[in-house]
Amino acid sequence: MKTLTFNIPDNVDLDSREAALLLASKLYEQGKLSLGQAAELAGYSKGTFMELLGRYDVSVFNYNEQELANDIRNAGHYHL
Repeated sequence: MKTLTFNIPDNVDLDSREAALLLASKLYEQGKLSLGQAAELAGYSKGTFMELLGRYDVSVFNYNEQELANDIRNAGHYHL
């Protein structure tokens, strides 16, 4: 695992835990981390991380337009 060091201005109210959560949510949103990887990076369980994603307007359902269109099209093929 990589270690990154950032210098944050003193006037920014941000602790290391919130910084990790911000980074994890953005990487998850961009599809660079799975939900489990992002939760681990942020230091939370998957369930808690999923709840916290809402703070940053990140959907748990991380679909791009094409994936969503495929799922909608395929949904008509399933019968309950």
